[in-house]
Amino acid sequence: MGLMAGGWRRLFRYLNHPDQVARFQQLCGVQPVPAAPPPPQANGDCRPPAGNQSGAAQRRGGGGGGEQPPSPHPDCGKRNGVAYPPRESKVKQQQQEGEGEVVGGAATDPATGKKQPRRRNSLNEEAGGTEFIIRNRLLYYLFSFGTELGNELFYITFFPFWLWNIDPYVGRRLIVIWVWVMYLGQCTKDIIRWPRPRSPPVVKVEVFYDSEYGMPSTHAMSGTAIPFSLFFLTVGRWQYPYAFGLLLASSWCILVCLSRLYMGMHSILDVIAGVLYSILILIIFHPALDIIDNFNLTYKYAPLFIISLHLGMGLFSFTLDTWSTSRGDTAEILGTGAGIACASHFNHMFGILPDPPLDALPFSPPEISVNLIARAFLRFVIGVIVLLLTRAVLKACTIPLACKIFRIPCTDIRQARKRMEVELPYRYMTYGMVGFVALFLVPSLFNYLNLS
Repeated sequence: MGLMAGGWRRLFRYLNHPDQVARFQQLCGVQPVPAAPPPPQANGDCRPPAGNQSGAAQRRGGGGGGEQPPSPHPDCGKRNGVAYPPRESKVKQQQQEGEGEVVGGAATDPATGKKQPRRRNSLNEEAGGTEFIIRNRLLYYLFSFGTELGNELFYITFFPFWLWNIDPYVGRRLIVIWVWVMYLGQCTKDIIRWPRPRSPPVVKVEVFYDSEYGMPSTHAMSGTAIPFSLFFLTVGRWQYPYAFGLLLASSWCILVCLSRLYMGMHSILDVIAGVLYSILILIIFHPALDIIDNFNLTYKYAPLFIISLHLGMGLFSFTLDTWSTSRGDTAEILGTGAGIACASHFNHMFGILPDPPLDALPFSPPEISVNLIARAFLRFVIGVIVLLLTRAVLKACTIPLACKIFRIPCTDIRQARKRMEVELPYRYMTYGMVGFVALFLVPSLFNYLNLS
């Protein structure tokens, strides 16, 4: 038993070591730029000491402004007689050899050649990070897309599109799973408190979530829960090749998991733990989806219970640790889940987006036509505009209101938003209303515009 326990510990240390992440990054073409060397001081350094500059100037005939410095010795700029190339020359040489792009505090746009700031959270104060060279643009874009599959932009576009254009029944159940997976993952991070991989040797290609802890990877959790939940919720409900659905779900999961290693945000152990943790949650919650969904739809006091439960869960998560982006994300997730669940209840009351009868199953994918694409695109554009306007209005109202109620100075919005008294109501109310509007008001608007 002792030998087995020692073997497991060695395996965990190996999977959690930052060198494994750094090797994967280098294999994918992410090369750190060597740090600048100290200025040469031995043998080849012919500069006069700082304390003797005035004396040297006097010996050259005074310290007049027109006096020119002496010509450098041929060995100047050498260390022990060996020329040492400046750091910029090394960078250019590496670029020429690998046709890479130097990226550091700013990322180089391959199309324009201009440097653009790396995406970071507006509430964080991370440093720019180590400069690095991208030698494989294809992998860079592929893994950048993979990591976006676990970010807010994806959620605020993918979930509404599914609700408005494909299957609201599947969409609202998928969001229930997503809320529980992400909530448990974020809380577990703040309980375990394992740091992210050390840099160096790891290169931080992304710094948006660097203030959070690393274990488990919530990107890996959502990248496992969403595609496989979609697969299980649509099997038997929609007609499509099951092998294709399983292949798509597996590819989605693998892409998201590898993207977190590529970005330098997680160790291999973080990613594996995220996948296994997500599978465990799916095993527990998937059989209970019918009970949860029926409760949200039919129970008379379901909205009051949902709002209270999600708000209490938010208060619990905010007491786990000091501020990080994890707390705000948790409040967003809980607010969205509460808004969607309440909207489901009111939809059931007013007959909006009714579930089709069971004898209509399974569904066949509709025939693709210009009219179908145009109506789906129009619904998506109108709906997203409404959601963005809702978010902007609620954000502009809730932050000053919370500051006023709790007597928090509102001169520095960034610092004010880090306070629980501001961040929790702002995130919860804003995204709760976004979720409610997405599933209740926007479909009602579609009915009014004859776009259903």
